[in-house]
Amino acid sequence: MPATADPSRPLVIAIDGPAASGKSSTAKRVAAALGIRHVDSGALYRAATAAMLRLVPDETTWTEAAVLAAAQAVTLEPVDGTFRPLLDGAAAEAELRGVAVTSRVSVAARMPGVRAWANAMIRSAAAAHPVVVDGRDMGSVVFPEAAVKVFLVADPQERARRRLLERHGREPSPAEVAAEVAELVRRDVADAAQTIEAPGAVRIDTTGLTPEGQVERIVALARGVDRS
Repeated sequence: MPATADPSRPLVIAIDGPAASGKSSTAKRVAAALGIRHVDSGALYRAATAAMLRLVPDETTWTEAAVLAAAQAVTLEPVDGTFRPLLDGAAAEAELRGVAVTSRVSVAARMPGVRAWANAMIRSAAAAHPVVVDGRDMGSVVFPEAAVKVFLVADPQERARRRLLERHGREPSPAEVAAEVAELVRRDVADAAQTIEAPGAVRIDTTGLTPEGQVERIVALARGVDRS
């Protein structure tokens, strides 16, 4: 049975899963294949973390109120089929993807007020545009009415290999993979409360799937949605 969506609302495709499961890269490609926009929820948490780091480098002293205040410097700019976070009106992609932000983003993302802020930003972006959104609770909390809900999983070793390949542009060594697996396991524990498989989500194990195969599966689900 194809899913049924409210034709009065823009289409939402929600892709969830743990860190490095391929959510963001898959979501971007699905959005491009369907000719709609991509919203990367993780980029918002990274932007809030980066904004806070500029003010207070020691994350052990962060409070929810302080992170929310820092996050007021974050805006979303529609560009090239996506929404790019800006810090004080300027792009900061390298800063957002750097080690300092990556190692601290879970601190901000665990704060309920920060999650509410990010969710409001995402809903606003999706209000007037059909979108593909990715994160950890997009289908369960942010868009429970999403026409398509997907939960991506993959073996930790493969997740680690993919992340390092993207980071360094080469196949990683076994030692590098082992270190990255340890970091991913730490992230999984830290993010467990937010990594939720939504009711009705289609679970896709991407361990043995090519990126093209992942995209094809989700595009097929989207094209099967009844919009009447």
